[in-house]
Amino acid sequence: MRSAKDFFRPLAVGAPAPVREVPFRPSRMIHFFDPGNEKMAAKVPALVAQADVLLGNLEDAVPADRKEAARAGLVKTARSTDFGDTQLWTRINSLDSPWALDDLLTLVTEIGDRLDVVMVPKVEGAQDIHYVDRLLAQLEARAGLTRPILVHAILETAAGVANVEEIAGASPRMQGISLGPADLAASRRMKTTRVGGGHPGYLVREDPPAGGGDAPRATYQQDLWHYTIARMVDACAAHGILPYYGPFGDIQDVTACEDQFRNAFLLGCVGAWSLHPVQIAVAKKVFSPAPADVAWAYRVIEAMGDGTGAVMIDGKMQDDATYKQCRVVVELAEALAGRDPELAAAYAAAREESA
Repeated sequence: MRSAKDFFRPLAVGAPAPVREVPFRPSRMIHFFDPGNEKMAAKVPALVAQADVLLGNLEDAVPADRKEAARAGLVKTARSTDFGDTQLWTRINSLDSPWALDDLLTLVTEIGDRLDVVMVPKVEGAQDIHYVDRLLAQLEARAGLTRPILVHAILETAAGVANVEEIAGASPRMQGISLGPADLAASRRMKTTRVGGGHPGYLVREDPPAGGGDAPRATYQQDLWHYTIARMVDACAAHGILPYYGPFGDIQDVTACEDQFRNAFLLGCVGAWSLHPVQIAVAKKVFSPAPADVAWAYRVIEAMGDGTGAVMIDGKMQDDATYKQCRVVVELAEALAGRDPELAAAYAAAREESA
């Protein structure tokens, strides 16, 4: 076991010092694109202004005979695009694949200065993060990088869920964790073929009427992913990193996508994956606090002063716990307002109206 004193020392001579706190940058949507698809890659510059994160995908959805083309396409896109404040991430191939090593060797040495986060699929324990951590340090030293590339894990196996706490704390590089519902469903032998979202068969039924009889009984669909998201959020919060919902596969069902994203937002996730431009707007809407909620949070904070004691506002008691909750909303709103002028104006107007 490494000494706590050594945790923040570089893992290779000449590598940049690890971060001591994950920088919070708006990441309401992680928008995936196939960099080996020239038509799709050509749309990246237009997406820079729309998405908080653009991710060049090298893993699933990229056929085996196009892996090298996707890798080369990401290098080309990174070099030719001005990303401004938009983050550039990549999802490398799984660590047991024949492509993962070359993914890291190529991307870190050729575009490491432009790459913010490496997403690692199918992480099953701290050992996977330790391997990537050391290798990244060696490659950063070789490339002469001055800032470390962060690591994001995907939770998509039963072993990964069982070890999520140790994964979250495995390295100072850990930026966050995403739920990968499709692979996780297969790993758990769940009987659903959907990519995220609910299932009509996963439900509870209303009790029978007291007097008996065959009257119809209402059913209520439940959330297959509630337990896993909650556990992931706890692990991330405990280690100061960020939790995300993953993909919602039914592109046409915007309503259900919004519902699933909102469930994740309310449980503590900061963003979700978008697989199609239509989902960018959904994620932007859901993972941005409503102006009315922001105005209320400011009102509570101002009434509470130093955050101690208790006050009554509109007949409701507010104390130090609600003060802390309101701080979460306000801090997120201020971070988003710095990136999104429309949100900044909406938040300012709502605050003025509630004053």
